[in-house]
This record gives sequence, structure tokens and C-alpha cells, in this order.
Amino acid sequence: MLLSSPPVSIAQLAETIAAVLGSKAKSVKTEFGEVTVTVAAADYLSAATLLRDAPGCKFEQLIDLCGLDYSEYKDGQYDGLRFCVSSHLLSVSLNQRVRLKVFCLDDDFPVVDSINGVWNSANWFEREAFDLYGIIFEGHADLRRILTDYGFIGHPFRKDFPTTGHVEMRYDAEQKRVIYQPITIEPRETTPRVIREGNYGGLQ
Repeated sequence: MLLSSPPVSIAQLAETIAAVLGSKAKSVKTEFGEVTVTVAAADYLSAATLLRDAPGCKFEQLIDLCGLDYSEYKDGQYDGLRFCVSSHLLSVSLNQRVRLKVFCLDDDFPVVDSINGVWNSANWFEREAFDLYGIIFEGHADLRRILTDYGFIGHPFRKDFPTTGHVEMRYDAEQKRVIYQPITIEPRETTPRVIREGNYGGLQ
């Protein structure tokens, strides 16, 4: 597919998206030469469909989708919802991009609609966000872990997940299989040792 026209300005794109989404857009921001639109969880699926189909948008491709954990954002100064899903959309025909964000309403059980029916490239991205952040994508046909083992405990990209994990796995020669066992790594703090030559910096 060839680009049919030069891209519009960021300000014009933001105005177009705001007009297309109307009350579905909680905010439309332009920062660092990019447009970011945030929608409510209830409007996520319909907003995604509008961004794909509306004449001034035509975002035919979903380039990326990832989860975000805002639990420790800005040293605890952030008081909004914890989990967010951020998608990056591309219009090949109009040569423009937008970031679409939606926050999960329940921090303890984060759920948003799946947009795999709008862009089928969301399939593995949503599985990755489920695996790493524990975000449930309602309507996803095959929501399984994709990077960690099926028996893995927890979601490793959450800010409160321990850096050593909960369990470790190893191959047991006697049982001839991989087994899980409690972590054997002891927490420790390391202080770098600085060694300088006698005349470092011209000092004697």
C-alpha cells in the first residue's frame, strides 16, 4: 500500500482524533511530536474500531501493545489507577501514528477488552501483557502465557515482583525431569571497590 498523502501536522491529527472519538476520549495530548489519546475501559473497543475505520484516522495496523504498571510512578506521587494498556497504531494510507491508552478499573483484577478482533496482530501482544503484568483481555480466544512457563507463579513485570522470583527450576538427574524448588539465592548488597593510582588526578 502506497502513502496517498503527506502526513498532517500533529496538532491537526489531535483535532481529528478528538472530533472522531468525541466523549469517548478522556484526553488527547501532543507531546514530543506524538499524539496520545486516553479512553475509558468501557469505550476501549469502540474507540479502537473508530480509530481504524474513521476517514481521518484509518489506523490499519497495530504496531505494538504493552502493559504498564504505574504503582511506583514518580516516587509514589501518582495516585491514579495502577495498570494501563498502551497501543501504538499506524495509518499506512495517511502516514500517521497515534498512541492509544486505557487504564484497568480494578488494580487487584485488571481487565480490559481484547482488541484482537480489531487488529489480529494484538493476539500475541495481549498474551505477553497477560503473562508479564497479569492483565486480563476479555474476549481473547486463547489467553495463555507466552514467555514464562505455564506453571510460573506471578507476573514478573509488576513492580512488586521480587527480582529473584518466587521459585527456581533445575534439571533433576534422578527424577530425569525439570523440577521447581524454593529460591536458594541469598539477598546481598554489593558496594563497588574503587582503586586509584597514587597520582590519580595529579594528587601525590
